[in-house]
Amino acid sequence: MSDSEQSLLSYRFDFVAPSTFFEEKQPWMDKLQVLQKLAADEKNSARIFKALADPPTTSLQRLKALTTGGLPTFIDVGNSFGAPAIVEDNIMHQLVKSGKRVVMMGDDTWIQLYPEHFNKSFPYPSFNVKDLDTVDNGVIDHLLPSLHENDWDVLIAHFLGVDHAGHIFGVDSTPMIQKLEQYNQILEDVIDTLKSLSTPGGPHENTLLLVMGDHGQTLNGDHGGGTAEEVETSLFAWSPKTPPDAVLSVLGENSCNFDLHGKEVCVSTMQQLDFAVTVSALLGIPFPFGSIGRVNPELYALSAGTWDNQRTGINACTPQDDLVAWKMRYAEVLCVNSWQVKRYIDQYSGSSIIGFSAEYLHHVEELYSKAQANWSEVLKPTCPSETAKGEEFKESASSALQLQIDAYSSFLESFAKLARSAWTEFDLWLMGTGLLLMILSVITQAYILVRLNAVCQPSDQECPSSRIIPKLSFAFTLVTIRAASLLSNSYILAEGRVTNFLLATSCIAGVWSSATNGNFTIEEFIFLLLNIFARFGIELGMSKQIAGPTATKDHPVSIICDIFGSSFCNVSMDIFPIISLAMVTCIVLKLIAYAVHQRFLKYFIICGTILSYAFIANYWASESTLLSHTKAVQEIGRSLAPRFVYAIGGLSLVISVLWRLFAPVDSLKFNKRITSLSAAMLCSWSPTILMLLGRQGAFVALICITGAWCIIMLQQKYQKDSKLDITGSCVANPVSVTQWSLLAVCLFYLTGHWCTFDGLRYGAAFIGFDNFHIIRQGFLLSIDTFGVSHILPVLSLPFVAIHCYNTASKKSKVKDVTINILIQVHLMYGLITAITTTVTIVCVTIQRRHLMVWGLFAPKYVFD
Repeated sequence: MSDSEQSLLSYRFDFVAPSTFFEEKQPWMDKLQVLQKLAADEKNSARIFKALADPPTTSLQRLKALTTGGLPTFIDVGNSFGAPAIVEDNIMHQLVKSGKRVVMMGDDTWIQLYPEHFNKSFPYPSFNVKDLDTVDNGVIDHLLPSLHENDWDVLIAHFLGVDHAGHIFGVDSTPMIQKLEQYNQILEDVIDTLKSLSTPGGPHENTLLLVMGDHGQTLNGDHGGGTAEEVETSLFAWSPKTPPDAVLSVLGENSCNFDLHGKEVCVSTMQQLDFAVTVSALLGIPFPFGSIGRVNPELYALSAGTWDNQRTGINACTPQDDLVAWKMRYAEVLCVNSWQVKRYIDQYSGSSIIGFSAEYLHHVEELYSKAQANWSEVLKPTCPSETAKGEEFKESASSALQLQIDAYSSFLESFAKLARSAWTEFDLWLMGTGLLLMILSVITQAYILVRLNAVCQPSDQECPSSRIIPKLSFAFTLVTIRAASLLSNSYILAEGRVTNFLLATSCIAGVWSSATNGNFTIEEFIFLLLNIFARFGIELGMSKQIAGPTATKDHPVSIICDIFGSSFCNVSMDIFPIISLAMVTCIVLKLIAYAVHQRFLKYFIICGTILSYAFIANYWASESTLLSHTKAVQEIGRSLAPRFVYAIGGLSLVISVLWRLFAPVDSLKFNKRITSLSAAMLCSWSPTILMLLGRQGAFVALICITGAWCIIMLQQKYQKDSKLDITGSCVANPVSVTQWSLLAVCLFYLTGHWCTFDGLRYGAAFIGFDNFHIIRQGFLLSIDTFGVSHILPVLSLPFVAIHCYNTASKKSKVKDVTINILIQVHLMYGLITAITTTVTIVCVTIQRRHLMVWGLFAPKYVFD
């Protein structure tokens, strides 16, 4: 049987299902009215499905899984921005091999995955997430004309506007609703065209329309993880040619409810894993070799072609009714489906290093053998006796076929469950080797740190270990608690809150100690207050339930919008970032004046900093709703200003490095040369990071600067209280370095990032650019993701070390004090990171068969 098929792509399940299926009606629901009307009016030929995807839910992995019929692999995430052609057997390859004509329009990822599989293609660039219309308009231009042509068997139309609107504006936003309303109109035109051309003998008599999503979306428009919102998507199927009434007994009534117009709408559930084999069966092409799904009975039954060509019954004595004939055909399809999966099991088990466990394989083998034995019994030619009535015999035949269908389904579902639980092979030897190397790294760093501390202690002074050990123990406890929490998927989701709690704990411990000793300082109070602000920012940044204006203008000050009103909120979100930026600019200029001592380098960095922050302000002003701009001014602000910031930052970085390498050796002390270089590097990186962070960037920078100042001042207080400045000891405070590490993690979550792939802020990669380039956009995305959590904290570490030097070097009798302290501070910071990463590896190893391994544990490992 050869049915023509058309595919369109939508997304969330609640985009398609009526709002009456959900507890609360949302603004984006009930926009695709044409699909709901068909599902209510034409129950025999139209059905809404909740399609369940397997995580991870990045677009590339879902497209690959949909066409190959296999489970997605985690490593494919790395190819999301430069997808190689798929070499595994897939339905596209089988279509071409079977002589089917395929036309594609829309997302150009299809061309990357299947470069030689389309008779005609109309690809459009898909990685500019700020562009909501180019891909969709291109599809619209070619879709309806293609329906009137007779040069295709399969037509794929991949819309992207909804995906991009979600990423940029969130689900609960005006652009999203406008896109859904546009899709509703497009679908009306498509359905009307198909109806007019599906008369008997018409070109679309046997066409099946599928409107589906490859994955879901969170409310802020992201996807990639394994939450219910991300894995639950929609599939709508409609056949212009209505199947017989017997189809209702196949479709059943899994979940039915009345829509807004009082008409009953039923919704079924299917696994996306079953999509490839079901489509293959409908199109009459071989199943992909690696597919492990089951031909879905409801989707298969909706195609009127599966009910055609009735023939004499299996006993060659009586004619079959519609349902028995369909069951016979479906059982035959499942027989081939099961044989294909069994063939794959045999080859996989024979060639795989690890394979499946013998116990599970034996169970699956038994199910297949039982199903095949039953099939042999069903196929035996028998005729009813004279005493048996025809209806009774038909009922007996129908029951026998149903038992056979259940037997094949049991085998296929059992293996799919087995595959999900043990799909990825883990080489425990290599994993153990990697873990051993990380443990050796931790031990080596700890040993070097201990030796350095011993060297830094003057031999003629009393050992201050009694003061160092409590600090070291407390710091180790903080790091251990944070690392141990990574064993729980819930704590990984709440890592930002956990880290902020540990940072606040260190602050409270310091305040308690100071209050007890009677030497409380203002820095401790400010640092404690800073933690409270950071906690509110983390709550805002980590929440996946934020949509609309809050997500669009991702600034922590928006949390007070509900209190003071939307007008005050809009004005604040335009003005407050500029005020914060001005404050940051003043602080940075003072830092340059204090820290950079070479005249040429100082004035160059000052000029570059002023220009960079002016361009950032110009970029924000061009997006402001308070000011009116001409189109040319907006274009300059949105496109040229970010590029100037990137160029100035890159030039400053190059000149700083070249100056350090080739400038004549001056009379400055080593510590001043270090501070000059560190300040120059910080000023080179910070404008680009602030630009990519958006309007929240200046506020985050103030938190970062204030936190650094507090930690440095508390480090000085520690030196004084411990009398290390008197003894000349140059041992860095481990608590200060731990606090700096914890603050860096807090900044990561405060800026709206998460250790999952739906936490990547793809829009930041396109600030200043409309076209996609894998190296450029990948570099910008990396800076946005790790700028405040790795780049700025690491570049700032020398200031902690140099301040320790300034308080200890005058009394110290140790040579190369500056180098020793620098190595200590960086080793402490590296040791904290190494311990956390090592524990992450241990956790992902232990939880490698956990349900959330690909949704949480593996992404966390990759990010660390």
